[in-house]
Amino acid sequence: MTRQQVLDLYFMDARCKLIELAAFLDRVERSDGEADFRLAAIREALPLLQSVQQDKAKAVLLSLSDPTNEPLLSAPGKGACGAWPGAPL
Repeated sequence: MTRQQVLDLYFMDARCKLIELAAFLDRVERSDGEADFRLAAIREALPLLQSVQQDKAKAVLLSLSDPTNEPLLSAPGKGACGAWPGAPL
């Protein structure tokens, strides 16, 4: 596809997701209490979207992923939380 075709096809969906992300950040910032590692992970991933490098989706995914190679003996909690708790805050 041409760049124009990609824009024509996907722009509105990307626009919606960007607005949803902004609304999420607004809700978090208006709320009381301390944020945890998940908000820090989102904030660290945002600059990756403005990068000129290729594979932005891969870079964002890796920034949210656990980089360790050792398996855990048991999972903490019932499921994935979407970001690695060991990332620096």
